[in-house]
Amino acid sequence: MYLKKYIALLSTAFSFMMLISCNSSSSTENKTTTANTEGGTEKLRIAVIPKGSTHSFWKSIHAGAVKAGQETGAEIIWQGPQKEDDRQMQIQVVQNFISQGVDGIVLAPLDDRSLATPVNAAVKRDIPVVIIDSDLQSKEYSSFVATDNKMGGKLCAQRLAELLGGKGKVIMLRYSEGSASTAEREAGFLEGMKEYGPNIELISTNQYAGATMEKAFQASQNLLNRFPQVEGVYCPNESSTQGMLRALQTSGKAKKVKFVGFDANATLIAGVQNGEIHGLAVQNPFMMGYEGVKTIVAVVKKENYEKRVDTGVKLVTQENINQPEVQELINPDLDKWLNQ
Repeated sequence: MYLKKYIALLSTAFSFMMLISCNSSSSTENKTTTANTEGGTEKLRIAVIPKGSTHSFWKSIHAGAVKAGQETGAEIIWQGPQKEDDRQMQIQVVQNFISQGVDGIVLAPLDDRSLATPVNAAVKRDIPVVIIDSDLQSKEYSSFVATDNKMGGKLCAQRLAELLGGKGKVIMLRYSEGSASTAEREAGFLEGMKEYGPNIELISTNQYAGATMEKAFQASQNLLNRFPQVEGVYCPNESSTQGMLRALQTSGKAKKVKFVGFDANATLIAGVQNGEIHGLAVQNPFMMGYEGVKTIVAVVKKENYEKRVDTGVKLVTQENINQPEVQELINPDLDKWLNQ
């Protein structure tokens, strides 16, 4: 009899604990839902993951993402590695956002192979991914929002061939292995040189600048010392272009060597204005961040979206730099979106 009473008492206690647990879980879910709602509508949480956080290019992407977030009512969570060579950190960031259960991810992959696995894992967890800036070796992502990088490289080749009159000795300083966007720009440049400058001699095309401006500066100095006869130079991104500009300046070869690069910041724009840089292929990173977020929100909401969005590229020179459309491209009002 005592045993029956004991069992009954245990059963009652167990039922009571289960009831408390259920109520607690329900309360937690309600808090989560409330915290992630606005005006009675669930607010989407979108993670935007850049390659790095130091270059002005990524600040422009951040500003564009913030604008799109405000227009769509989505919460934008901006996080990425500080340096553009920290693949492991970027992988960890993606994995952390998967664990948090964000609604969607906008990613600029540092490496076209190593970031494929975490992206595939996100999609398997029903978290869609939009890739921006640089492509990925995966078929799982929903859309690719980026510059036509190969076309940008060809524009640079055309400009440099014209500057050299179709002949001369040229160096191409590559950016970093595994970066699909700059690899496309490098390939486009080489294709363009065959088309526009068949008599131009490419004296070095296999050296890499690395992920920082300081590394790019050192690599550029080494190349200029090895090839003092160089007459033209091409670099495929912001840090490599700025590192080469500094090396040309310190060696006394600025303005003398025809120089074409990629991307824009205050230093590089000044280089165009004073004749030290003879052409810059300028992307529209603000639009890239904006369209990336708009696209992922459409994917999550199961609305229509484009599988490929070309955000454009324009060659900026000393001749056209003061045109209003060029000024708008190279001097976006980032403070309007980032300092609110």
